Amino acid sequence: MQIKINDVLRAYIEPLTESEYQALERSILTEGCRDALVLWEDVLVDGHNRYQICQQHGVPFKVTENTSFRSLEDVKLWMIDNNLGRRSISDYQRGVLALRKKEIMAARALELAAEAAAEDARIAPEENDAMAKKPAAMPLASREDIARAARLSTATLGQIEKIQKTATPELVEAVRTGTISINAAATVASLPEEVQLAAVAGGKKELQKAAKEVRDLRAASRPAKEKEAKQAVDYSDMPADVAELRAENMALRQKNAALLEEITVLQRRLSELASA
Repeated sequence: MQIKINDVLRAYIEPLTESEYQALERSILTEGCRDALVLWEDVLVDGHNRYQICQQHGVPFKVTENTSFRSLEDVKLWMIDNNLGRRSISDYQRGVLALRKKEIMAARALELAAEAAAEDARIAPEENDAMAKKPAAMPLASREDIARAARLSTATLGQIEKIQKTATPELVEAVRTGTISINAAATVASLPEEVQLAAVAGGKKELQKAAKEVRDLRAASRPAKEKEAKQAVDYSDMPADVAELRAENMALRQKNAALLEEITVLQRRLSELASA
């Protein structure tokens, strides 16, 4: 059988580090390829590194075909669950996989809802036929369910999601390699890209320093926010338009306070770079 490599599947799971790859290579050369490669028809799903090593050194291997796959999404979900079952991956890697699973499940829920709506429109049941309703689409797993499957807290999963959305590639690499913790990386990810890059370039100490500065600024501004909240006016007796404007004003003031935090940190970092 000619095994095919799908570039999307090969890159879907985070690659081994150089040391991990070398350890796997030594194991295969010493003990052989003990685990069978998993195929989807003739496409390699699991065992890309083992396949490469075996091909390079002429080591024999076994294959097994998973016949339950019906689509590329099925394959991806299997790969995610298979890797979540490994003990060697980091919490950050678990979070990334969990968020990928969440995206697939969300897309599937939308597809099912669209199919159900199209079927309802085609059948067009009469108004009096209340029992002819189709069952609801499969509910999307909650954030708690996704976090539990990855053996993470919902807070940690939220931090990883923030890193994925706002961190620079350099900061992502720093947390992936363990240079900075997930918590600290999520804090630094709230800063402008220039500040993130400067912190990463400065190494572990600079990253920790940047995270501490953001936390200190947030802590300093917290009492003022709490006092402002205590002095908030009860809008329940006000006209709806006035209450809406007051609430919008409060939200804008809180947003401005957060922006000031970022500006202060940015100015401080730029001053340090200029004097370096």
